[in-house]
Amino acid sequence: MMVPLALLVLGGLVAAMAPRVLTRADWPDREPVVALWMWQCVVAAVLLCCVLAMSLSAAAAWEAVRGHVFAIAPRGVVEAYALTAYGSWAAPLAVALACGAVWTAAMLTREIGWARARRRQRRAELVVRSPRLPGEEPGAEELVVLEGERPDAWWLRGGSASQLVITTGALRRLKGARLDAVLAHEQGHARARHDWLLHSSSALANGFPQVPVFAAFRDQVHHLVELAADDAASRRFGRLTTALALVELNEDRGVFGPCPAQLSQVPGRVHRLLAPAPRLTAARRLRLTAVASLVPVVPLLVTFVPGLSALR
Repeated sequence: MMVPLALLVLGGLVAAMAPRVLTRADWPDREPVVALWMWQCVVAAVLLCCVLAMSLSAAAAWEAVRGHVFAIAPRGVVEAYALTAYGSWAAPLAVALACGAVWTAAMLTREIGWARARRRQRRAELVVRSPRLPGEEPGAEELVVLEGERPDAWWLRGGSASQLVITTGALRRLKGARLDAVLAHEQGHARARHDWLLHSSSALANGFPQVPVFAAFRDQVHHLVELAADDAASRRFGRLTTALALVELNEDRGVFGPCPAQLSQVPGRVHRLLAPAPRLTAARRLRLTAVASLVPVVPLLVTFVPGLSALR
């Protein structure tokens, strides 16, 4: 089979099988950081298959592209790929994959633009609700307290001026270590740069709604980043304290009723903290991380095997 077709078949198999395997496994909720890495590697492998297939198809269709792709390769390597045998479908395939790449970049750009617009709007609202004192530098404060009855806390990222925002309702309700646990949860999001993962997964899912792996990636990322932040807080202040903080922060939002319509994952997060499943052993975590890291390597091996064989 010609290499571009092999890459597309491989990408399709990974996109079809990986979500089923990962969503049915019992370990991702126990090891959310490892699961996030696994999902990133799977999506990277699918995208890499498309990029490599596009490059080889374009090289087969156009001599100019071939000169750039195989610029330093010996003649025998170029002949090993049998580019002239690809036929008339090489150009349409390359154009279709290139359009997909452009669309992906456009979706990611749009998502980042929307995120920046939302951040600017929230910063403007923050200035109105918490005006700066005379002589105070914009964004100099790392913690901002807002007057509000509803308990809430969030991390407002903005380059070097990132701020942790908390309402007076949360300060009145949360005391001591529980307040510290909520702050540690938000800081866990900031340290791990979960916002980038959320933007990337949303861009892919919105740009390609017919591709199940991207929708699953978005849904799982939104779920796993919260579990990872819960774990970051519980390691510092304990699981019971973190669970109680989640309950007190969300009990007025109707999420613990018989039919919670919003934030329905909160009860599950509390149960996970109160009745934790045992963590995987360090050896198994290492094996899963290694296997995940090898997934994007497979498309590279498929791509370079003909060339490496010609060099022997």
